[in-house]
Amino acid sequence: MTPKQVALWLGLSFAVLGSAQAEVAPDSSTPTIEVLAADSTQTTVLGNTFVAPMGWRVQRRRDVLLVEAPEGGTWLAFVDVTAGDADAAVAAAWKRVVPGFARKLRVSSDASNRDSWSGHRTYDYETSPNEHRSVSADARRANGVWTVVLQDLAQDVEEKRASQISLMLGKLLPKGYSRESFAGREARPLDEARIAQLKEFVARAMKDTGVPGVSFGLVQAGKVVWAGGLGVRELGKSTPVDADTRFIVASNTKALVTLMLARLVDQGKLTWEQPVHELWPAFRLGSAATTRDVRVKHLICACTGMPRQDMEWILEYGPLNPEKVMTLLGGMQPTSGFGELFQYSNTMASAAGYLGSHLAHPDMELGAGFDAAMQQLVFDPLAMRSTTFDFGRAQTGNVATPHAPDIENHPVIARGEVNLSIVPQRPAGGAWSTVNDMLAYVSMELAGGRLADGSRFISEKNLVQRRAAQVAVSEGVTYGMGLMVDTVYGLPVVHHGGDLIGFHSDMMWLPEQQVGAVILTNGDPGWLIRSVFRRKLLEVLFDGRPEADASMAAQAKAYYDDRAGTRKLLSVPADPKVVVGLAQHYSNAALGDITVRKQGAAAVFDFGEWASEVASKANPDGTVSLYTTAPGLDGIEFVVGKDGAKRTLTLRDGQHVYVMLEN
Repeated sequence: MTPKQVALWLGLSFAVLGSAQAEVAPDSSTPTIEVLAADSTQTTVLGNTFVAPMGWRVQRRRDVLLVEAPEGGTWLAFVDVTAGDADAAVAAAWKRVVPGFARKLRVSSDASNRDSWSGHRTYDYETSPNEHRSVSADARRANGVWTVVLQDLAQDVEEKRASQISLMLGKLLPKGYSRESFAGREARPLDEARIAQLKEFVARAMKDTGVPGVSFGLVQAGKVVWAGGLGVRELGKSTPVDADTRFIVASNTKALVTLMLARLVDQGKLTWEQPVHELWPAFRLGSAATTRDVRVKHLICACTGMPRQDMEWILEYGPLNPEKVMTLLGGMQPTSGFGELFQYSNTMASAAGYLGSHLAHPDMELGAGFDAAMQQLVFDPLAMRSTTFDFGRAQTGNVATPHAPDIENHPVIARGEVNLSIVPQRPAGGAWSTVNDMLAYVSMELAGGRLADGSRFISEKNLVQRRAAQVAVSEGVTYGMGLMVDTVYGLPVVHHGGDLIGFHSDMMWLPEQQVGAVILTNGDPGWLIRSVFRRKLLEVLFDGRPEADASMAAQAKAYYDDRAGTRKLLSVPADPKVVVGLAQHYSNAALGDITVRKQGAAAVFDFGEWASEVASKANPDGTVSLYTTAPGLDGIEFVVGKDGAKRTLTLRDGQHVYVMLEN
């Protein structure tokens, strides 16, 4: 929807929302408009419900409910439609909301049925990168009627408000339906038969996703009831993964870091509410006011409004060390208020670890001091003997190799060397570990801070404080300090996931039932396996509705359908007419340099630390994009352009635009 269309829907002046481009269909009904003072349950025309977020603008028309973000120009429309199938329902919904809607469909996929929906299909439409928008539709069927959610989202708003968008879609439920709850239920023993169900789920998930190896383990009532692996460490080789195989655990590192900080709180070296600049005068954010406001808990709560700026260290990590990483913070400013929105910042999380380094070992270089603090305060006491930040040590012996699909969707070894980019930011996600080591950590969490011998490792107060809600992540999920608490199914599941190139993992525990699990994978899209595994574990523990297997299969198919939809738009190798017009060198102060070189018929972008062949894509607006194709790093998109006489490549993430100039 254009800005004028939104303005007409909401009865606002065009000056507020932008210039006019097209008109919506006239409607004689009088719309009602409300700006929400709090999260609020909304009801579609036929009685299905969802939760609309605080601050969003809700308009009701005769047959449509439209919800618009506070920034304007970003909206979701909820439309109830009687139609023969999802395709017809979506077409009818667009006709009602945006007559003449003409974007090309990029891909559509069936989604799994859950929450009593009897049909579910998603749609994604072509956009041009310079629009910086996402346009999609989601159709769900219940009680003989389709509810269609149309989405037209500015990508900067979409990233900033992802938690609120997730809230709306996560709480979209059929009329009269109550979600399954396991509250008050007693967990079943994880006996041989129930463990076999989990193994079977993992085996099917590996087949669906193409992930070569998965290690996982289970603890119940203070005992490890199973730990092992399925599949292999590396494609083409027969060596299996097991409970002692090392994987990068990525962002699961964050909870280990806050455990280190909690021990420092126990020692009286800091408090959670203490201003960081008092403890560490060198700490700087983008303004003095923001710097003053940051407390220790804010460094790793994903609640300060600091947006992701990961491209700045993924493309240019060679010159970085911990001290230089901390200087990156000086250019960062929040895009939402403290505690307002879930926004995930790896660099802020790195600062949490390096604060611990500064306090525990003030005379050491930040990285060395951090490694020493983690070894002394976490790894050694928990007997996590295989866990390390040393990439050289980690990649010897029993270690998994990362994998990802290539451009044709065949599983291959991923460009794992790019995971070295996490080394200078290692508190955010640089630990290597094993299922057995991570189970030792989870067991301590379940024991309330006691070790296997019953001795007190950490005060329960500071252990549990890390789980306290700092910000909402989505429906039923909150973020604390490096830990999430998920209550979607009526009981708390504490967990965190971790994702780097070719490595995806999760750790989870149910404090009330004294059950925990760890799952580590060595391939993309392993994040699907580790996410759906949480649901499968609940089904096995509580004899829940069998949803996980169908969800896993549908999500894996949707993932590969999405990749295939993109592949159809790409020219591989890149169009020679595009390549011949490129400069040989480009640079950007934040992203570093690109050297463009020929490799046979292929064009290669060399970033210094790593290189990738690029494919080309013609965009609907007449521009041309170049896409990286390296396994695990495919899809980084650069738009070819000019700035005056100079040629440019423009890269966007959710909330930033980087223009690389020829030099």
